[in-house]
Amino acid sequence: MSTVFLGTSDFAAAILQRLALSEEFRPALVLTRPDRPSGRGRRLASPPVAERARELGIALSQPENVNDPEAREQIAAAGAGSTLTVIVCAFGALIKEPLLSEHEMLNIHPSLLPRWRGAAPIERAIMAGDEQSGVCIMRLTAGLDSGPVCLTVAEPILPGDTYGSLAERLQVIGGELLIRALAEQPPFAEQQQEGVTYAEKILAADRLLDPSRPAVELDRRVRALSPHIGARLALADGAMLGVHSASLLDCRSEGAAQPGLAEREGRLLLDCSPGVLELLVVQPPGARAMDAAAYLRGHGVPGRA
Repeated sequence: MSTVFLGTSDFAAAILQRLALSEEFRPALVLTRPDRPSGRGRRLASPPVAERARELGIALSQPENVNDPEAREQIAAAGAGSTLTVIVCAFGALIKEPLLSEHEMLNIHPSLLPRWRGAAPIERAIMAGDEQSGVCIMRLTAGLDSGPVCLTVAEPILPGDTYGSLAERLQVIGGELLIRALAEQPPFAEQQQEGVTYAEKILAADRLLDPSRPAVELDRRVRALSPHIGARLALADGAMLGVHSASLLDCRSEGAAQPGLAEREGRLLLDCSPGVLELLVVQPPGARAMDAAAYLRGHGVPGRA
C-alpha cells in the first residue's frame, strides 16, 4: 500500500510524524498549503506540516489548489503501481470531485463524531464543558465530516485541560488509530443522525472574555484557546489585553457590583457574573506575555470597560 498525506496544522504534523515512523505506511508524498505571511513582520512562513515533511525527508508539494489537475496528477503518480490511500488531517481546504472519488481517503478527526463536526472540534469541546473528546477515523466524503467511521477512541477532558494538553493526547491516539486502520482495514459504519453538532471556526468574537458572563464559562474559553490562539479582554480604553492563562477562583459569588478587571491582594482578578477568574499570564498591547505580578507593577488596573 502507498500513502499520500494531506495536512497543514501542528496537529496534522504530529500525525504525519507517527505515520512516517511506520515503514509500511510511510507517505510517498505530502501535500500542504502554500507558505503565507505570518506574525507581526508578515514574513512568509511554512505550515507546520511542510516543516515536518522536510525534516522527515518526504517529497513535498504546496499547490494553491489541491483539486487542480497538476496536484491530482502528483497524487496519482505517488501511488503508481500499488493501492493508494490518501490520508487527510486538518488540511484546511475543501477537497472536491473528482479528486474525492479517485482514491480511498481517510480522515483523522479529533472528536467523537457526530459531535463537533467542523474546523475547531477540540476548542469547541472544551468551551462547551464536555466531559470527553476523542478521535475518529472516517472516510472522507463531500459532506462536512459526515462520512462513515471505522474506528473511534474516547479521551476524558480533564478539569485543567487546555487545547495544548488535550491536543497532545489526541495526537498520540490519532496516530496509533490511523496505523491500526491502515493495517486492519476495519469495516465502516454510517454516523448516527442524532447528536450532530458543528465546531465552527474560531472568530474574533470567540476570543473575547465578557465579564458579564459566568467565570466558569470564561475559564473554559481561556483554556480552549491556549496556547495557540489566546483569549482577549477589552480594557476601558478599547485596547485588548491578551489572556494566556487563568484560574477559576470562585464560580459562585456575585463578585463586585460591576463586573470587570480588579486588583485585590496583589492578584489580577476578573469579577464575573457570577464568579471570579484570576488572570495569571497576560499580554498587554504591543508587549510580550508576562505574569500578573509584572503586569500590575507596570500597568496597574485601568478603569473598567
